Amino acid sequence: MFAGGRYRRLGPIPIGAELACRSTLAGVTVKRGRSGELAFVTVRHELSVAGAVVGVEEQDIVYRSSPDGSTRPAATPAPADTSEDADWRLTLPTDPVRLFRFSALTYNGHRIHYDQPYATEVEGYPGLVVHGPLLALLALELPRRHAPEPITDFAYRLIKPAFAGAVVEATARHTGASLDLAVGVVQAGPSLTATATMESS
Repeated sequence: MFAGGRYRRLGPIPIGAELACRSTLAGVTVKRGRSGELAFVTVRHELSVAGAVVGVEEQDIVYRSSPDGSTRPAATPAPADTSEDADWRLTLPTDPVRLFRFSALTYNGHRIHYDQPYATEVEGYPGLVVHGPLLALLALELPRRHAPEPITDFAYRLIKPAFAGAVVEATARHTGASLDLAVGVVQAGPSLTATATMESS
């Protein structure tokens, strides 16, 4: 499962350029939690054009051991964000077809995103799980649509799962070149929180 990630843009990516990606294992940490062992893996991707690095992404992925018969708790609804001062908002309905298409688009074969019986009966979730990267992309869609300058830095953290059938909402508040972003099920609090920095003009 995605736990979070970071991206830094170091240079432009010209349209039509050949983009190369070099992926490395940046770190592995094993911890014990209430539900068993957890392995935190950080994967680093360097994107380059003509040998020059133009972007660096790090993805934090967590692997959890599951004793036989264990179940995952349903997401506990957090207090609704009643603030009305978000500068930008965007909602996205989720359904099994959207999740299946996103799995295909991102080559994600994990069955919790498209196989309802597996997600509920084997993994113990209450439904199909919305992809963490889909929530991150929804957060980035707000500055893509509204910000005057491109994003240079983006960091996100996944707090709790969201499930298919819910409407998720992304909100953004900005101060100068900084953005505070959140994405979550409407009236249930954030599943993802993020920060982003816009390029200085």
